[in-house]
Amino acid sequence: MSKKLVVAVCGATGAVGREMLKTLHDRNFPATEVIPFASARSAGSKVPYGDGELTVRELTEDSFAGVDLAIFSAGGSTSLKFAPHAVKAGCVVVDNSAAWRMDDRCPLVVPEVNPQHLEAHKGIIANPNCSTIQMIVALKPIHDAAKIKRVVVSTYQAVSGTGQKAIRELETQVRQLFNMQEPEVNVYPHRIAFNVLPHIDVFLENDYTKEEMKMTNETVKILGDPSVKVTATCARVPVFYGHSEAVNVETVAKLTAAECRALLSQAPGVQVYDNPREKMYPMAIDAAGEDMTFVGRIREDETIENGLNMWIVADNIRKGAALNAVQIGEELIRRDLLRVKDEDRNTFL
Repeated sequence: MSKKLVVAVCGATGAVGREMLKTLHDRNFPATEVIPFASARSAGSKVPYGDGELTVRELTEDSFAGVDLAIFSAGGSTSLKFAPHAVKAGCVVVDNSAAWRMDDRCPLVVPEVNPQHLEAHKGIIANPNCSTIQMIVALKPIHDAAKIKRVVVSTYQAVSGTGQKAIRELETQVRQLFNMQEPEVNVYPHRIAFNVLPHIDVFLENDYTKEEMKMTNETVKILGDPSVKVTATCARVPVFYGHSEAVNVETVAKLTAAECRALLSQAPGVQVYDNPREKMYPMAIDAAGEDMTFVGRIREDETIENGLNMWIVADNIRKGAALNAVQIGEELIRRDLLRVKDEDRNTFL
């Protein structure tokens, strides 16, 4: 890797893109230059970076000359169009969309869980779904210790997962309801204010949503163990930041609640916050703006022989997107993998 390290953030004007910039600065990522890219309509606008601002440039197929690392947070169609051109230019891509997650050519990585998968990258590394990331950092130590057979997860996901427009809609609907007005419904199929929607992303032929199947398929790929069975129900709740998950785990070997608590207390990226007698358990408001994944309500499932229940909370924009992507970049540097081999430059074209 050259001493000069140029990083591009593609989709820099969105909620996640702005958090990517903030995270790069907060963690002192060793970039000599950070370039924000977005669509033509945003070109020329300013985005914050540290104490200053950066000028947004238009994202084109020729944007990647001289760029070492491109972090994409601009949606799947944009990534499918532009990421291959970045790779052809010799730029390593970390993509936050779902576009490349299940592509066999692309490692799907959570640095606390499977950083070794980066060794086989061909230019594009996929960032997992936000709800998968926070669950998998808690599941991996359990899987290593007792081998997971089955996971049943119910999620309670913040509106920020849908972007700025959903944040504004929740704010607007709350104001409208308090003023005795009929709330406007544009982003979601039903009102989100003071409501829970058991529906995230589109419904598939099996009546699961795409979000639910992402959690199933991504968990298996990250763990590299097709024997692990995962079933999910994903719901949207009127919370701005922070996804919460109720997770039930069945293991091959017995793991007591105390053993699980001790195990997760030592796990990278995890903070155990679990004292029910003192009403101590993680909540979305605790996780907002934080890097850690918080785990509490750890207890044994008394209906099966080797079962555990737990409550997992993380900031979906921070750890569920921006932080994980930046951590991947840090791991690429640490492993001297921030380059695309000549034979791989046309892999995705």
